[in-house]
Amino acid sequence: MNSLFCFGLGYSAEALARRLTPVGWRIAGTARTAEGVERIKSLGYHGVFFDGTEPTPALAAALSGVTHVLVSAGPDADGDPVLRHHSREIAKAHDVRWIGYLSTVGVYGDFGGAWVDEDTPPRPGSERTVRRLAAETAWRDFGATHDRAVRIFRLAGIYGPGRSAIDDLFAGTARRIVKPGQVFNRIHVEDIAAVLETAAANKGAHAVYNVADNEPAPPQDVVAYAASLIGKDPPPETPFETAALSPMGFSFYSENRRVRNARLRDDLGVHLAYPSYREGLAAILAGRTP
Repeated sequence: MNSLFCFGLGYSAEALARRLTPVGWRIAGTARTAEGVERIKSLGYHGVFFDGTEPTPALAAALSGVTHVLVSAGPDADGDPVLRHHSREIAKAHDVRWIGYLSTVGVYGDFGGAWVDEDTPPRPGSERTVRRLAAETAWRDFGATHDRAVRIFRLAGIYGPGRSAIDDLFAGTARRIVKPGQVFNRIHVEDIAAVLETAAANKGAHAVYNVADNEPAPPQDVVAYAASLIGKDPPPETPFETAALSPMGFSFYSENRRVRNARLRDDLGVHLAYPSYREGLAAILAGRTP
C-alpha cells in the first residue's frame, strides 16, 4: 500500500491527500498545534504534533511503512526543522522511496520581469528565500546520501477556494496596488496537487520543477477580473509608492520575474486544469456556497 506522510499537512498537502485517498493511499501528517492535529484527524488522517522546535518521539512510529514523504514545513534561522530533528528517522524508514520538498519561485530573486526556468541560477534576495534555497540543497544532499529520490517543487503564489481574489472581494479586503511593469506568478492549489500526484508516481526525469500557471500577470488585473465575475466594481487603484504594505508584502513587490513551467508539460506530462487566473477564478466562483 502506498502511504504519504506530510510534514505540514496544510492547504496544498490536503489537496493532494484528497486525490490520493480514493485510490487507496494511507495519509498522515503533522501540525504545529493541538488544534491542527485534531483537524487532521477530523479529515480521517493520522495526525502528529510537530512544531519544529524539538523532536517528536511519535514520528518514528508514524513513519513506519511510509512510502512517500512530502515536506511543506518551511525552514527557520537554524535550517530545515525536519532534517534537523528527524533526518535519522526518515533515513531509517526503509520503505520511503520518494521525497517531495515544497519550495518557492522566490529563490530566483529579481529578474526585472524577465523569464526564468529551472536552469536559471537562483539568486535569492531576502533572508527568507536564502533559507529556502539552503533547505533545497540540504534535502538534495540527504537524498544523495541515503539513495532516496528527492524532488524539489518551486511553487508560485498559491490560490484556490477560500484563498483568492474572489474571497478577498467578498471579505472587503481586496486591494489593487499598481506598480508599473510588476507581474506575479500564481498556481491553483488543485494544479499543485496534480503535479505532486504525477511526480509521486515516479514520472519525470528532473529534480526541480517550477509549479506556476501559464500567465504571469499584474496583480491589479487579477482583482479586476475577479470583480467582473461577481458583478462588483473593483477597488480603486493604489499606487505602489503610497500603499501601506507589510514587510512581507513589500518584499514581494521588490522582485519581478516571469516563471516558465514548460517542464511540467514536457517532462511530467501535466496539463494544467487552470492555465491562467481566469479559469481558476471562474471555478472558485462556481464552487462557492451561496
